Amino acid sequence: METKQHGWIKWVLGIGFLTLVFIMSNLVLFIVDTTQYAVVTQFGKPVKTILTPGLHLKLPEPVQSVQFYDNRLHVYEAGEVEFLTKDKKSVVIDYYGAWKIKEPLEFMKTVKDKVGAESRLADIFSSAIGVYIGRYELAELVNTDAAKMKLHKMLVEIMNECNRRTAGYGIEVVNVEMRRLNFPEKNKLSVFRRMKAEREQIARKYRSEGSEEAVKIRAAAKKEQKLILSEAYKQAEIIRGEGDAEAIRLYAEAFQKDPGFYKFIRTLAAYEKIIDDKTTAILPADSQLMRLFGEGSGSAGVLLPATRKEVTK
Repeated sequence: METKQHGWIKWVLGIGFLTLVFIMSNLVLFIVDTTQYAVVTQFGKPVKTILTPGLHLKLPEPVQSVQFYDNRLHVYEAGEVEFLTKDKKSVVIDYYGAWKIKEPLEFMKTVKDKVGAESRLADIFSSAIGVYIGRYELAELVNTDAAKMKLHKMLVEIMNECNRRTAGYGIEVVNVEMRRLNFPEKNKLSVFRRMKAEREQIARKYRSEGSEEAVKIRAAAKKEQKLILSEAYKQAEIIRGEGDAEAIRLYAEAFQKDPGFYKFIRTLAAYEKIIDDKTTAILPADSQLMRLFGEGSGSAGVLLPATRKEVTK
């Protein structure tokens, strides 16, 4: 019996010892996850900041305790807020900001938790956006011409300004973006009318410039046409003159070789141009043409039956 009692006692003591070890380990050991930062406090005052994940030691509570903070990105959504641009245009902006804890000790001292952080961020985001939107005109934020758009530049400036203001809270602003940029409902109709009028004015300007450019192009084309035609006429006259000179030279050579035959051919060519099948010609009997037709016939004149030409003295 005593042996059994000793066995039960050892078993109970073993269970008690393991329980005590487990309880003590929970009091002095803690695990920091990869998604967390930890701050160890002693009697409420921070004594150690842990930025790396793993198993860590501390004194048992209530001497030391641990505060855990999420080191992942958080998104603050503001909803729709109305602002004024530099040219006094009222716009409604739906924006959000991405932020994370950079210095957990400063974060714990200043804002304590996410609710406190977003309370501060609401004021910082709103004031920074209001200030920088007031430095840009509406046409620089909404435009079809990419060269005139400055929205991205403005958002970068807002993010930098927010980072400057949140540095004392242990917070880093990673990004500021706009979901929507719109006009207040009461102003939409008048704004759209004004935009339509501006676009029509721009369209008229483009049409006027296009008509002016068309007139210039037509004038230049006509000028070029005249220059081309003038040059072509000049070249044609030069070629024609050279051709006439060559013809005269050939005629002169032919005349020198056989003056009688040349005279005969020229006479026939002249009569061919001035006499057709409806022409009645009265020529003297001693004309060159009658002399040619009358050779060998002995008559003073000859009537051309094929063309019904009447010839008399």
